[in-house]
Amino acid sequence: MKWNKIGHIFCPDNNFEWMRTHAAGPIAEHIADDRFRIYFGCRDSENRTSIGHVDIDLARPDPIARISDEPVVGPGQLGMFDDSGTSMGCLVQRGSERYLYYLGWNLGVTVPWRNSIGLAISSARGAPFKKLSRAPIVDRSGVDPFSISYPWVLHDGRKWRMWYGSNLSWGSDQSMMAHVIKYAESADGIDWRREGTIAINLNSPHEYAIAKPCVIQDASVFRMWYSYRGAAAYRIGYAESSDGIAWTRMDDKVGIDVSATGWDSESIQYAHVFRHRDRWLMFYNGNGYGKTGFGLAECRTLQRS
Repeated sequence: MKWNKIGHIFCPDNNFEWMRTHAAGPIAEHIADDRFRIYFGCRDSENRTSIGHVDIDLARPDPIARISDEPVVGPGQLGMFDDSGTSMGCLVQRGSERYLYYLGWNLGVTVPWRNSIGLAISSARGAPFKKLSRAPIVDRSGVDPFSISYPWVLHDGRKWRMWYGSNLSWGSDQSMMAHVIKYAESADGIDWRREGTIAINLNSPHEYAIAKPCVIQDASVFRMWYSYRGAAAYRIGYAESSDGIAWTRMDDKVGIDVSATGWDSESIQYAHVFRHRDRWLMFYNGNGYGKTGFGLAECRTLQRS
């Protein structure tokens, strides 16, 4: 596959107190025709993350049609699992309801953070998202004892599937941790059964983090895009599976890399891939984990490797 970069779309610039910088983990929601709402994690002056959004028309992505003037989901109260921030995970339609899975940040002392997954639900299109609980729906456990990270959820009508990040260990600094993508299932999208199944594992001794999965089911094949890093800064990786559980990494097939110069010349990560009309589209971040905002790329055909 070959991704053609359309361009840089949006980067916050002190728009609001809660939206000073960053537009991390962009997730697109179709509104109508060529109009989409893009959710992302932005930061305030204290580096806490909230989820905001912008509306764009893909036929004319510049200028931005609308910027949210208040958070979609914000940090919890002091001491809660998300008191240091809420980052965008994924969005799932369930009948008239929308499930927004997010990552709750909780800063640590002996380790940088102890993160968990929360859920906010919107009762109908246009209705606000409300947190299901003040507690996480996926937290540390016997199979995930260290920390959790970004989820991706699919509902196939029979069961719910989740791919999520999990630390296998911490080290003396961030580059010495081991972070992989695991797999879980649920009957209702809320209570999750985890068995420690690793979907995407580390590929070399130099690699230490694989995160932010995006999974689609394309006919008989599951496709996953994720972010991985080792000696170099984050890059976007790619894998395929016949059942969504056992995966084959094909990072050399991903078809997108950093640019020679500019906002995405140092790193690319946090891809959201989806189909619209006759093409596949990818929103993704560039340098600085979303500090330079997000861009858009397109691909006409996704061939099975």
